[in-house]
Amino acid sequence: MRSSRKSVRTGRWLALLALPLALAFSAPGLAMTSDGEVAPDRVSSGAQNGVGLMRIVVADKSGIDQLNELGVDLAEYVKPVDNGIEVHAILSPEESQALRDMGFDVQDAISDQNDYAENMTERAATMRALTAAAASTDTLTMLRAEWFTSLENQLFLNIEVKSSAGTDSTTVLTASWDSGAGTEIGSGGTATMSRFTDAGQYMYHRFSNPVAISAAPAKATITSNKGGSVTVDVSKWLGSPRKVTGNHPYVSDFVDHYMDATEVTARISSLAAEFPKLTQLIDLPYKTNGYRRQAQAQFGTASASIVYVTSKAYGSEGGNDITMSLVNPGVANAPLTVGVSGRAVTVNLATNGSGAISSTAAQVVAAVNGNADAAKLLTASTYRGNVGAGVVAAAAVTRLTDNLKAPASVSRDPFQMKALRIGKQRDGSKVGVFLYCQEHAREWVTPLVCVETAERLLRNYAKDPNTRKLVDDLDIFILPTVNPDGSHYSMYDYNMQRRNMTNYCPATSADPANRNAWGVDLNRNFSIGSVYDGYNGGSTSCTSDTYAGPSKLSEPEARNEVWLVDTFPNIKFAMNNHSYGGYFMWPPGAYKTAGREVLPRVDQGTEAFFWTSSDYILSRVQEHRGTGIWPGRTGPVTDVLYSAAGNSADEHWYNRGIIGWDFEVGADVYNPTTKRFTAVGFQPSFAEGHEEAMEFANGNIAILDVARSYATDKLQPRSELKTVKQEPGATTFTFTTSEPANVYYTLDGSRPTFDSPKLALAGMREGNQTLTVKGNTTVNWFSIDIAGNVESNYKPDGNGKNYNKQTVAIQ
Repeated sequence: MRSSRKSVRTGRWLALLALPLALAFSAPGLAMTSDGEVAPDRVSSGAQNGVGLMRIVVADKSGIDQLNELGVDLAEYVKPVDNGIEVHAILSPEESQALRDMGFDVQDAISDQNDYAENMTERAATMRALTAAAASTDTLTMLRAEWFTSLENQLFLNIEVKSSAGTDSTTVLTASWDSGAGTEIGSGGTATMSRFTDAGQYMYHRFSNPVAISAAPAKATITSNKGGSVTVDVSKWLGSPRKVTGNHPYVSDFVDHYMDATEVTARISSLAAEFPKLTQLIDLPYKTNGYRRQAQAQFGTASASIVYVTSKAYGSEGGNDITMSLVNPGVANAPLTVGVSGRAVTVNLATNGSGAISSTAAQVVAAVNGNADAAKLLTASTYRGNVGAGVVAAAAVTRLTDNLKAPASVSRDPFQMKALRIGKQRDGSKVGVFLYCQEHAREWVTPLVCVETAERLLRNYAKDPNTRKLVDDLDIFILPTVNPDGSHYSMYDYNMQRRNMTNYCPATSADPANRNAWGVDLNRNFSIGSVYDGYNGGSTSCTSDTYAGPSKLSEPEARNEVWLVDTFPNIKFAMNNHSYGGYFMWPPGAYKTAGREVLPRVDQGTEAFFWTSSDYILSRVQEHRGTGIWPGRTGPVTDVLYSAAGNSADEHWYNRGIIGWDFEVGADVYNPTTKRFTAVGFQPSFAEGHEEAMEFANGNIAILDVARSYATDKLQPRSELKTVKQEPGATTFTFTTSEPANVYYTLDGSRPTFDSPKLALAGMREGNQTLTVKGNTTVNWFSIDIAGNVESNYKPDGNGKNYNKQTVAIQ
């Protein structure tokens, strides 16, 4: 059913679009301009006569699902706006218009946000009208209320609340806050909250963007037009910057330009040579396809008469030396023949009785492919499955080309991916941490983050005691570019390339105009929650920018990641560095659209560990220049971004229990004059890219701090039973712990073990589950932290009795 629906949508998109795009389809179709000629390939350009990074606003996440199914090249960026969700897409003007014709709200380029004020006014008017609606009283569940600082020390407020009536689209929540302890609610400001839905389901209410405020609030009151109200404390998000102590200066700032994969790999190789006692350079076992393509040439402009040819050899291995010509013999009734001399193919076209060329595209294709000598050199095809009934035109000698433009310093051979292992003791006895970057080629800042991290660890080791502890107590693996072939292609050929360069397309999609639409999205090629399992956010179309490949783990780049974590099972933590948007995320990362069936959520102890760690990690990011990652962009991928079927963080967590995060470096920049946030894009000016690399390298170092704390943690957790509510005949309670930990409990008086019920999460972003009993009940329980320390050294699988015990009484 899913495939049929996609085919219908794809067919509709093709019919409306009518040009050859990297918006790709499994079904064949024609790509024509209005005058019947083939449109040019999408080209990279800063001007809007080429490809632009455009804003699209959809009503909810089902709109994102539709764009994904159509194969639209979406950035990994989602921002709630007042009238829905803003996403960014790589589009040409023709593609933008085609989406508008289909009913999508394609707006301006992200560098121009003139319509923002108008949208805000319209949304405010709509919310005021909705507030007037009468309804029964609802219950409000507080999720988060925090203030934080970002660039230029500007203060912001973030609030998230769930309404029991939230499934009703007329439910409106309004937040008011004070201007500090002892001041009145409302003195700090008032703002209407936006209703957030995902896959058609209500999630909660929040601000579209964090609200700029002038003073740190102590309390906030949220009211509903349905009658509900709740007042809560507002806490500070992210800790204060660390104070650097000691007499030894910490050195940083080791990147001074954007680097391609060849440069990045040479850089870590030189570090391994310079620091042999602290490093090991690991050659990963699977070489990539390489920065190479078959050479091609296309003859003709009208689709029915187009013939294109593709070399059997890669362009760098002889394909670029092949030529082909279509010759008018100049006589009547000439037969169609094909001749080959060395690497030159000559097609003598057939003529009719009046001497006019009569060979059709289909006939030329059959003649070339049927000639044994020509077939050794190349393959001929009609245009995108066209029957090829049009008569071809004569064409001069044309040299086939792979169209690759990188300098000779970039090898065309399969690429040897390398990982840099850093640690004083690299024998598998230390907790391992895997830091990896640039799964997506166009994200140029991310390899700089990995390089900067490696440089800091090695060059500060001798003098900085904190760095020495990390290198001595951990086993660190840094893979600075997961997608080397795509990196080269993005740097030198098509800057918006997301995928690798492996072309799985059949002839119906493999013409030269589609050359920017080939490749596999490596972060959709993994085995958990894949599109092949029915999860959303990946594609089976070979020209989609989220193409998951012909099968799970089909790509050497993805298999190299899996090989690394399998070969070194001491790896317990991982960080996948992406861009852009300023997100900090963790599993689950995928769901099935029907019913929004999410991959199993982590248990409450692990979720608490993620949140506690995020406060420290993001505080370290903030140290560099004050960038505050929003609370609304912190959390599981499916909660704060969208579904990403077959991503690597899910692969490592669900298959191996590796605690993994995702950075989306490049947080939105706030302009205090215009009071607007502006997205930075994939490839900001290097001045901005440099700052992003510095601050998120801070984040990587912080993750190593977290991992070291885990590795050296011998402290047992403590837990308490906390009564939440008492009413006649029933008592509701939960458990609190001194640190992130799971709680196992029994209510029948039996001894708690690992087979006993485990305290769960109440719901998405809602905190711990509560339990209700209706009679006097003896509760037995123990807690265990993420590092495996059990409270009071209790032995759940033994015969010990030193578990916690408390009777919950009923009024």
